[in-house]
Amino acid sequence: MAKARPIQGLDVQAPTGNNARIIAKVRLEEMYQWERYVDSPSHERELHNLRIGAKRLRYTLEIFEDVLPEACKPFVQELERIQEELGALHDSDVMIALLQYRLSSSEGGAIYKEALAEAKQQHEQFELPPELLTNLLDPAAAPTAEQRRGLEQLLLKQQQRREEQITTFRRHWHQLQARDFRSELLSILDT
Repeated sequence: MAKARPIQGLDVQAPTGNNARIIAKVRLEEMYQWERYVDSPSHERELHNLRIGAKRLRYTLEIFEDVLPEACKPFVQELERIQEELGALHDSDVMIALLQYRLSSSEGGAIYKEALAEAKQQHEQFELPPELLTNLLDPAAAPTAEQRRGLEQLLLKQQQRREEQITTFRRHWHQLQARDFRSELLSILDT
């Protein structure tokens, strides 16, 4: 996960609105540092970091809504949508890695082990019955031929869902960039 960087230029003597604008601008730049990965769907971690950046910016705008211009409110909705789109994509990435782990050898590799750890933490987010997820996470339980076919079908479905999710997100992102989302928000923060 990308760490939030320290914010320079804050002044405890300044009005809250001034500091809120500074914080929001930093959060906007943090989000946009991951923009170059939007058209690189294989960069799961970086897209997840973009989601975290959108979340931080959104929360900043929400926390300071009383001291920021009213025109910031529609940006919160767009950021929430970005978060939801990238959150669904991340959940798909975890599920795909989990299924690939189960279908591969018991070694699995680092990415699969990481997916297992995350899946254990996010157990309730998956659309699987708890007993099936528990079985998937058990490295000692090798799937039967029938289970393997089912897992392969589930994997294919999840990969197709991910393709739809990345297309939806990218379309939304490019619409925002066509309207110059970043400059629009910066302009509002500068007023």
